[in-house]
Amino acid sequence: MAAEVQPLQPVKLPKGPSTITSEQKYWNSFASELRLDPSQHSSPITHISIPYQPASNLLVAAQELFAVTTGSRVQIFSSKTRKVVKNISRFGVDDIAHSGAIRRDGRIVVAGGDSGTIQAFDLNSRAILKTWKEHKQPVWVTQWHPSELTSLMSCSDDQTVRLWDLPSDKSTIKFDGHQDYVRCGSFMPAQSGLIVSGSYDQTVRLWDTRASGKAVMVFKHAAPVEAVLPMPSGTAVLATSDNTISVLDIVAAKPMHMLRNHQKTVTALSLANNGERLLSGGLDGHVKVFETTGWNVVAGMKYPSPILSLSVIPSQNEDKHIAVGMQTGLLSVRTRLSGEQKALAREREKEMKALMEGKIDEYDRSRKRKRGKGWAKKLRGKDFTGEGADVVIDGNARGKIHNSFPWAYALRVGQYAKALDMVLEQNDANAREHSITLLTALRHRSTLPSALANRDEVTLQPILRWLIKHVSDYRITRLTTDIALVVLDMYADQLGRSEEIDMLFERLVMMVRDVVDTSQTAVSVAGVVDCLTSCAMSGPAVEA
Repeated sequence: MAAEVQPLQPVKLPKGPSTITSEQKYWNSFASELRLDPSQHSSPITHISIPYQPASNLLVAAQELFAVTTGSRVQIFSSKTRKVVKNISRFGVDDIAHSGAIRRDGRIVVAGGDSGTIQAFDLNSRAILKTWKEHKQPVWVTQWHPSELTSLMSCSDDQTVRLWDLPSDKSTIKFDGHQDYVRCGSFMPAQSGLIVSGSYDQTVRLWDTRASGKAVMVFKHAAPVEAVLPMPSGTAVLATSDNTISVLDIVAAKPMHMLRNHQKTVTALSLANNGERLLSGGLDGHVKVFETTGWNVVAGMKYPSPILSLSVIPSQNEDKHIAVGMQTGLLSVRTRLSGEQKALAREREKEMKALMEGKIDEYDRSRKRKRGKGWAKKLRGKDFTGEGADVVIDGNARGKIHNSFPWAYALRVGQYAKALDMVLEQNDANAREHSITLLTALRHRSTLPSALANRDEVTLQPILRWLIKHVSDYRITRLTTDIALVVLDMYADQLGRSEEIDMLFERLVMMVRDVVDTSQTAVSVAGVVDCLTSCAMSGPAVEA
């Protein structure tokens, strides 16, 4: 009786030392990403805002919302479901909305526009409650006062900053002083009575709402100011100018730090971890995470297009979402799942996998579960876009070798060259693992020469390209060395006959030299470390 043919076990390479810090793991845990693709007529997402978070949790309803401004509309999202709950589009035909902001009680939304108009809307009915038209050019900033429900501020391209009172028909205070567009501004925290604004005249100015007139403090920059953000302490302000973030000390009246970690203009800032972390987004598509003590970069994220707006959305005093708006109209909302939610997501993933593999009955028996009618339709049609789900359907676990792989069958019947050609032609997630598994098996069976023999200019190239790609991986140095020696032994006398083959051989030689140089440097460093360790162990000399 013939023995059963077992599938070839995949080669598992040892994992190298982890280069991911605990900080990076935390920000990588914002993994449940919901991307809302732009519709045919959508515009860049210029602003994302959350209601001011008071010290108490009395205004829970407002904390569950955030506003996204794009084109001629302000969309109100639920932070629980990450779905649009209100759509405010009562702007002019050719008007563009800016800086939609929800009042901290969740009842009124205010927004500016390209026409210079400021409008306040009832959030439930979307009715227009108030309209101001004092600004003569586009209004880029509207923001509610952190403690007074009827007070708000605005910044406009007409070079002015204004304060408004909801019952009044006119602005209560007007601040003049900027010489160019005012594109950013904010109330300072606490009861300081200060407002900060940034302008294309390359200045950041502080205004005292208790005394009209000139700015009480001016910080000059080398380029237009795109964003300002007060620190919770009220003694520092962050400002972006070109690719630089300035940390401005209000008490000392001078910059404390200049952060130049972006390659292009920084357009958005947001605080996280109760002010212990700063997130910045730029036109280079990167989000950088800084710790706010030494202002070092501790993590980062990459997005597919230039970033125009950014906000960290908390829930119950914890950072819950990272919302990013892009030039292309794409909105990304990354959610950090709790431990319980992660467990539920994993269980749903196992359930879906069992369903796709036709093993749902075994799955139910293992969990002692009985299903009613229509369960499959409900499972497939379940909405997984909420904050508590992040399901990935993966039919075959990565690295699991099945008899159905053509190259595995070719190996089993002794067609070594054919098996090698098949595995080198793979271009999927398992290609690397399959190629290492097959080449290891060929080496153990002493059939590498058979698999590599009788190759022409075309069929030899994939072998050389694989060697160039993997020769620097120290985990398979012996394997790549054995393959390279066999190739050189067979085809060294044919060098000079093909320009393509010669070029690949030269690249392989350069890669080997780089690996050797790196190894020698590592050995030298190890020697120095050993010497220092020995000296430290022996202790300092003591004089008599």
